[in-house]
Amino acid sequence: MSGLGSRLIGLYPGTFDPVTRGHEDLIERGLRIVDELVVGIAVDTAKESLFSIEDRVAMLREVTVSEKRIRVETFSGLTVEFARSRNATVILRGLRAVSDFEYEFQMALMNKHLAEEIEILFMAPDTTYSFLSSSLVREVARLGGDVTPFVSPSVARRLAERFGGSGA
Repeated sequence: MSGLGSRLIGLYPGTFDPVTRGHEDLIERGLRIVDELVVGIAVDTAKESLFSIEDRVAMLREVTVSEKRIRVETFSGLTVEFARSRNATVILRGLRAVSDFEYEFQMALMNKHLAEEIEILFMAPDTTYSFLSSSLVREVARLGGDVTPFVSPSVARRLAERFGGSGA
């Protein structure tokens, strides 16, 4: 599609609290599919966040700084409306396990109903990260465990500061 004169823009939405190596992997692999990727940090979710929206933006920008085809932005409201506002025609979603599938599938069907022109693309994680979630990383950090295999050094430092540990 990119050879037809128009750029294929994708959206990877999430809370990224914090961004993990699994998120980074999906971002990297998503860039093989789209010309430009908007990483959208949802502001108005039911989840209680450990990090402020400003911290999550900063962390994502730090781990994606070398890739010029990525834009990190915040959004509120419907994901498909944000996708439309950014001319994204693909929404990337990661599926770690069967437990993710039912919720993600329902959400994808609703999004297709709301915006049939936007495709939902499910991506399986690299097996290295198939168990990884932000909530597990937060829990390991809270209990003083080593999170360095799961997050970038800058994110590990922020977690250590938050929980009063060394990050390793």
